[in-house]
Amino acid sequence: MSGGIDSTVSALMLHEQGYEVVGITMKTWDYASSGGGKKETGCCNLDSFNDARQAAVDHGFPHYILDIREEFGDHVINNFVDEYIAGRTPNPCVLCNTHIKWSALLKRANALGCDFIATGHYVKVREENNRHILSKARDLTKDQSYVLWGLGQDCLSRSIYPLGDMLKTEVRQLAADMGYTELSKKAESYEICFVPDNDYRGFLKRNVAGLEARVDGGDFVLTNGQKVGKHKGYPFYTIGQRKGLDIALGKPMFVTNILPETNTVVLGELHELEASEAVVKGINWIKYDGITGPTEATTKIRYKTPGSQSILTPVDGGVHVAFDHAVTSIAPGQSAVFYEGDDVMGGGILQKAPFSL
Repeated sequence: MSGGIDSTVSALMLHEQGYEVVGITMKTWDYASSGGGKKETGCCNLDSFNDARQAAVDHGFPHYILDIREEFGDHVINNFVDEYIAGRTPNPCVLCNTHIKWSALLKRANALGCDFIATGHYVKVREENNRHILSKARDLTKDQSYVLWGLGQDCLSRSIYPLGDMLKTEVRQLAADMGYTELSKKAESYEICFVPDNDYRGFLKRNVAGLEARVDGGDFVLTNGQKVGKHKGYPFYTIGQRKGLDIALGKPMFVTNILPETNTVVLGELHELEASEAVVKGINWIKYDGITGPTEATTKIRYKTPGSQSILTPVDGGVHVAFDHAVTSIAPGQSAVFYEGDDVMGGGILQKAPFSL
């Protein structure tokens, strides 16, 4: 229970359905320790903790705060920093969901003798052919299956998602009907929880000693190797970035590659961001145990995209993805998620080009 509308409504729905509910709020980090200039936001502030606890008190079920700051820092924040230093673009929400939140919830569920864990995520889970299958929510504008591809069968088999068949508008109305008028109007946050000012560059500068001195003044180069200017340090750029380059070359230019070993940022035109293939590793299969040969799938390489038709082929340690049509801005470190209709077949982490099969 983060104190937000989705987790609160989920808890209250299950309570009304007769489940014996225990509310858990996870303390993942202290914003003051990051040195940012804004107050804590989202699920990491005292007001949210109080909102979650008050809902539990109102309905007579217990509520606990679970401190996972050490695990969160070791796994999520350290990985976030390491990935940018390696010239990749991480997705900390996927890592947190996969290795931290569900693991922490299951441990506490076991300790409390609970059969299931539940969250306010907009996804569905069903059992079929002795597997628990993750699929898209009814409200496709809120669907969160892309960030949950890393959940294993042990997690999915014990997960309940009460909002999977609801629209966000229905959830807001239900909150109001339950007497939580202010909560029903509560704004949502789409920022990374430990970077609430959305300034990941500032976060890196504050958390990596001497970073600016180490990387400032590297070269901007074109894809043909021509040097065209100086940049502020390769970790501060991402694949596909156009704004904030502070360089004028007479036409729109984008970051097409990042070379940390030489502190080089490669620029090119939009068409130079296009690719017809990718390699994905660290696969977690959900709908099937795996694939043994070429397999059709819709592959999403970013959260807010419909996905692209593709052929998946097993390769050593992962999957080769051949897209039917070229896609733009494949960013190493981001997630690729494979769908069969609304079902999540599996997912993994995009690797750096060029690829050798």
